Amino acid sequence: MQADFIWPVRVYYEDTDTGGVVFYANYLKFFERARTEWLRAAGISQQALVQSHQVMFVVKSTAVDYHAPAKLDDELKLSVVVEKLGRASVHFFQEAWRVNGTEAQLLASGRIKVGCVDSVHFRPSPMPDAVLASIKTRDKPSA
Repeated sequence: MQADFIWPVRVYYEDTDTGGVVFYANYLKFFERARTEWLRAAGISQQALVQSHQVMFVVKSTAVDYHAPAKLDDELKLSVVVEKLGRASVHFFQEAWRVNGTEAQLLASGRIKVGCVDSVHFRPSPMPDAVLASIKTRDKPSA
């Protein structure tokens, strides 16, 4: 599992359907949490972006492939990789893995395009220079 960032998640009852399997749309929530924590680890507060720069990140598009089901109480590792960084956008590749000891199974993989927009008019806006620099610094594979 090569990634710029890994975030652990446990599957709770609220994440599952009546069969105890993670509802497919919840992988998008898991991926969102991992990206949020990735930003936080890079020193970027989404609330501060809105307050100080009047910009925010929004999801432009997603494409998710499902490989195997996650189930109630599974321990997952969510990976975040920056595939492309633009002045006003970031293209991510993310995966969800079930981890059990030394065994890992790929459950879902997705490509998510995120744009930076003006928080008033919701039009594309360049990321602040400090944010762009933090992302470039963070965009290094972890050991």
